[in-house]
Amino acid sequence: MTDNITNSIFSKVAATLEKIRPYLQADGGDIELVKVSDDMVVKVRLTGACDGCPYSMQTLKGGVEQALMKEIPGITGVVAVN
Repeated sequence: MTDNITNSIFSKVAATLEKIRPYLQADGGDIELVKVSDDMVVKVRLTGACDGCPYSMQTLKGGVEQALMKEIPGITGVVAVN
């Protein structure tokens, strides 16, 4: 991907995460955008109460991933990194 497309997608992902961030913060957690890979996988870091929470994968797949895939065509998945 070209740098312009990569920067545009990264910006769109960041903006979408800002929309869902308040829901995570309400439970004492947060999310940090790490990278969007060339194969359109979003890599995030869960922090605060979300880090190590037994429900973090459910939140990641059922909440964050679904929101990103709905807002940004082409996103293929979301994974948590440390």
